[in-house]
Amino acid sequence: MDGQTGAEDATHRVRPATAEDLHHLAAVEDSGAQQYADHFGPAVEPVLLSPASDGRWRARQPGFVLVVGQERPVGFAHVLEIEGHAHLEQLSVRPEHQRRGLGRALVEAAETEARSRGFARLSLCTYRDVPWNGPYYESLGFREVPDAEQAPFQRRLREKERDLRLDVNGARCVMDIALG
Repeated sequence: MDGQTGAEDATHRVRPATAEDLHHLAAVEDSGAQQYADHFGPAVEPVLLSPASDGRWRARQPGFVLVVGQERPVGFAHVLEIEGHAHLEQLSVRPEHQRRGLGRALVEAAETEARSRGFARLSLCTYRDVPWNGPYYESLGFREVPDAEQAPFQRRLREKERDLRLDVNGARCVMDIALG
């Protein structure tokens, strides 16, 4: 799996994370905190600015971690396997590398890998109205999952988000995409 298509250069090559890559994932995720601070202003919920989970923790969870970047990761996708479902737990690309198709390459590679593992759908939780969240995922083909259609694990994830106060800064939602 390399996630590379047509005219894209080697910077778009998506690959499974190595042990060395895992040491850089928290820094990649943390690099996006300022975007949330700028977007939400002084009322930003502190959990959005707190240090990210260590990449080794991510690798120990059921699922997979993909990275993009030549020498060290500048972006990653972490997909959890929860109760027979594939869930995009985190997608992060360093701000200075955004708007170059790296996030799209990571999401497409995550979809391909999830499909190869037998999953029919890929879900995620995100801010509905933050431009690089809900509208971005919608542009990639994800659709919002109404509350009544959410799987039990998705309802539990949303409850955890409410407990973390993520909803303080805006509406959150579950989205998914068919992988078939």
